Amino acid sequence: MATTVRRAVLTLPAAPLGSDNPLPALRAPDEVHALDERAREGMPRDMARQIGYEPLRSLLPVRIRDGYGRERAEREFESIVIENDHLRVTVLPGLGGRVHSLVHLPSGRELLYRNPVFQPANFALNGAWFSGGIEWNTGATGHTTLSCAPVHAALVPAPDGGVMVRLWEWERLRDLPFQVDLWLPEDSEFLYAGVRVRNPHERPAPVYWWSNTAVPEDSGTRVLAPADEAWHFGYERALRRIPVPEWEGVDRTYPLRGEYPADYFYEVQGGARPWIAALDAAGHGLVQTSTARLGGRKLFVWGAGDGGRRWQEWLTEPGTGGYAEIQAGLARTQLEHVRLEGGAEFSWLEAYGPLSADPARVHGADWAAARGAAEGALDDVLPRERVDAAYEAWRGHADTEPGERLAQGSGWGALELLCGRFELPGTPFAQDTLGEEQEPWLQLWRTGVLPAPRRVVPPGPSLVAAHWRDMLETAPADPLTEYHLGVAQWHAGDVAQAVRSWERGLALAPSRWPLLRCLAVADALAGDAERAADGFTAAFDDLAAESRGGGPWAAAESALGQEAMAALLAAGRLPQARAVWDRLRPALREQGRFRLLAARLLAAEGHVRAARRVFEDGFELPDLREGEETLAEVWSTLTDCPLPARYDFRMRPATS
Repeated sequence: MATTVRRAVLTLPAAPLGSDNPLPALRAPDEVHALDERAREGMPRDMARQIGYEPLRSLLPVRIRDGYGRERAEREFESIVIENDHLRVTVLPGLGGRVHSLVHLPSGRELLYRNPVFQPANFALNGAWFSGGIEWNTGATGHTTLSCAPVHAALVPAPDGGVMVRLWEWERLRDLPFQVDLWLPEDSEFLYAGVRVRNPHERPAPVYWWSNTAVPEDSGTRVLAPADEAWHFGYERALRRIPVPEWEGVDRTYPLRGEYPADYFYEVQGGARPWIAALDAAGHGLVQTSTARLGGRKLFVWGAGDGGRRWQEWLTEPGTGGYAEIQAGLARTQLEHVRLEGGAEFSWLEAYGPLSADPARVHGADWAAARGAAEGALDDVLPRERVDAAYEAWRGHADTEPGERLAQGSGWGALELLCGRFELPGTPFAQDTLGEEQEPWLQLWRTGVLPAPRRVVPPGPSLVAAHWRDMLETAPADPLTEYHLGVAQWHAGDVAQAVRSWERGLALAPSRWPLLRCLAVADALAGDAERAADGFTAAFDDLAAESRGGGPWAAAESALGQEAMAALLAAGRLPQARAVWDRLRPALREQGRFRLLAARLLAAEGHVRAARRVFEDGFELPDLREGEETLAEVWSTLTDCPLPARYDFRMRPATS
């Protein structure tokens, strides 16, 4: 049959996303993929340079998404289904354009790990993320801030005369637009993805891209790639070069043979065809390949240890099979960012499809023969020349204007196009996508004045790029403008000016808590724990008196209450920490983060048995961060007993 594209509805048990955190993300992201400085010694020069190139100072202007929970109910998700005789592809435009499912129709096999639930967890740069499928990670090291956000989608003519689905959005961490064109030729067993990242600015920009594919794993799963060495990252803030497939007596190409979660960034030799495959015991599975631009390849494993298994269970539901990730990126490792000159672009083509190879060779002891069997099978079903030709054909359609709209993303791209007067053929950011969050900034651009909100609410999102900072500096200096100006100056690294702006705004502000909180963060990062504790307490008291309850107010109370209690505990000011606890709404006290803070407070007050009872009664941290060891650390202060399995999310060996 001819390739068809249709809208559909996907129903899944789903946890709610909740409200975004309205407090600006002033702190640098707590990224687990960070290196100690000494770890760069001995690296290839280009790799070391790109690891040090333009790391994020903050997540601004993006907001943290931490309002989700773990109670699930049936929910409908808008989806796009692309289908021919060989493949059925299900795409979720409301969730970052994730490819949720890739079914090989002749065999009925699902080629991806398809999560049976939607359960956000704290893995994206800005919080909410979910496992499964193929995701398009751009922006900076980590899972994209668009993991649980809508992107634009529309139909575009495909190179073969059919139709393809274009996904596009404005990535706000780096202020760069991108597109992904999903194209399934009529007679193809492979889904093509044409990808483009553009830099419309005059200045160079750091670019990050890793296409991340979750694949089913069991004891017979082996991951193969054209490499004899890899860079191993084991959540100990170090990279080491290791042999492939065996290291320390274990064949690391089998995801379940190691104990701890780990990344293996393959050293793909220059000129080699880039590909990666996950094949089961019978030699069947998924292969991903691309044109040369996307040259990096990676395997991520959860391992067979207790912590990794707990994470797998946490991200789905009991009884669901586990997964590994096979990834493809612009650089050797995910710790690197690649320079893209002003006015230039990166583009490439990827292909995803079924692969079958001789299982005796795939799982044999001869690594060269194993990967040769997989690569030979790939060459038989999809020669490299065909991928290169498909890329050239797609490039002729990359600028084609979209036709029928299938989904709408954010209005931030439309705002930036208006302000920057950029020409971006193929990815229109229409003015009708501008919404409530963009409205005050649109007024600032048009009139030079940032309007006051019509009702008392927590401040809306800040914009921090240089052109917005310039507009804020020349706008009338009312308290709200000073607040946003301080956030933009902070993002630019001008801490002193940011503090001055917040202090000026404080003098006349009818709502003081947003400014007080920013100043408290500045004091905390400057090392003044006492002054920071005072600031967070004053901010929380002001918020508690002003809050109208519900929605953004409850999100602000939760976030600021956590910061205030943590700062007071760090300063040893227990009566004041108890006073903050007493002012919390009862519903907030039941949140996991506050249950943990309650245990810490009880222990500090000398009530160790009561603190341990908090753990024994049971609680969950819906926003437990990847690599976070807080639960184990607090438990160890309460008892010498082993950490209960429900709290064991450790991703690395215990340090002595």
